[in-house]
Amino acid sequence: MAAKSEKIDLWTEHKRLFSPKAGKPELVRLPPFTYLMVDGAGDPNTSPDFREAIGALYSLAYTLKFSLKKSKGLDFRVMPLSGRFHAEDPRVFLEGRKQEWKWTLMLALPSQVTAADLKAARAGAQARKNASPALPLVRREVLREGLCAQVLHLGPYAAEKPTIEALHAFIAEKGLTFAGSHHEIYIADPNRTAPARLKTIVRQPVRKA
Repeated sequence: MAAKSEKIDLWTEHKRLFSPKAGKPELVRLPPFTYLMVDGAGDPNTSPDFREAIGALYSLAYTLKFSLKKSKGLDFRVMPLSGRFHAEDPRVFLEGRKQEWKWTLMLALPSQVTAADLKAARAGAQARKNASPALPLVRREVLREGLCAQVLHLGPYAAEKPTIEALHAFIAEKGLTFAGSHHEIYIADPNRTAPARLKTIVRQPVRKA
């Protein structure tokens, strides 16, 4: 007997959380989200670990998508890549000292995807030719960011500084302070989109100061 089909689209289900406007910071409250995650450090533009991590995340996400649709009737939309960035000194982000960045790359998943599902998908992905060496580093984790300030950045990643400064000013004006890592969601594929047309959600978890 075939498994009952279930289609999950986190982007549409939570569209309000993924629709900030450029130049208009806002506050949103996020529910817990399940992610595939992999950690690393260094300049994202030059680090081979960064590229390997992206390959591992998408390899596992699509392996899960196709295997779970076949075995459980669970079909889901593969979400855009997210990145959380942290450092001992938060000024490194505004000053562009990317070699000092620590990062966690992520892809959101339906909560129905279990640790056992990930284990099976990893085995399948590792069996393929040219499998990413970062596959063993990917984990499943639930992220609880809660209250966040966010805004849409239009344009190259290297030109984010004014957008980040405006978001930080908004946070201070609201009597809030940082409560987690700087988080970016890359809506457009940089391999297929001109730098001037890139769209990035810049998100910062906050709490009362």
